[in-house]
Amino acid sequence: MARKQNRNPVTAKKGLSANAWTTIGVLVVAVLVIGGVLVFNHKDAPAAPPGAGAATVLNPPGSNTLTTAPGGPVTVVEFLDYQCPVCEAYYQNVTKSIEHDYAGRITFVTRNFPLPMHPLAVPAAQAAEAAAMQGKYHEMYDKLYADYPTWALAADGKNVSDDAPRAQTRFDGYARELGLDLTRFHADAASPAVQKRIDQGKADGTRAGVTGTPTIFVNGTRFEPTGDTYAALDRQLRGELDQALAA
Repeated sequence: MARKQNRNPVTAKKGLSANAWTTIGVLVVAVLVIGGVLVFNHKDAPAAPPGAGAATVLNPPGSNTLTTAPGGPVTVVEFLDYQCPVCEAYYQNVTKSIEHDYAGRITFVTRNFPLPMHPLAVPAAQAAEAAAMQGKYHEMYDKLYADYPTWALAADGKNVSDDAPRAQTRFDGYARELGLDLTRFHADAASPAVQKRIDQGKADGTRAGVTGTPTIFVNGTRFEPTGDTYAALDRQLRGELDQALAA
């Protein structure tokens, strides 16, 4: 979750370099993510303003979906960042299996919420949206997360990458594998229409009180994780879905 930096005059006097603090921060995040601990918490997020959970904000017409249940009672909306390591961990440990197990019973919507500390989040979102314009959103979404280390992480396998050419090469490879028109794929990815969809996701998320990723809503109510492992979070989310389906 993005936070404003606060300069501490005490630590500043001790002379730690910016690189040292960056290394410390990366190591802490890596330990938490690799250990399976939930590294985000919405308790410090501002409350969503009145009406922010409305369908027109969370799930406007034309939103990308992973699974649909026309007329069904449950809609899940996830605001995500494709380069966010916790979003990738959610995909691997929670949402991928939920999408499969609840297919046809819930509508699962995904919205873009790229964070500024992830330099390849916007290019990845552009690739996903460009694939959507050729009817292959779900397939590109899967490839971006399933192949995450090859484009999203640096050579050390720990830090997020800022290597845009390498990432674009991977995105082009996915597009070819999906049978997309590569020329159109490039044009769409760079188009104002795609950028507008990304910007709208960020604006809608902000209006709904989203400050970090992933943030999930079930029928307009923010999902508040209470467990300290992904297995516990998976059980909690499934419990909420089952309760909503039974209502």
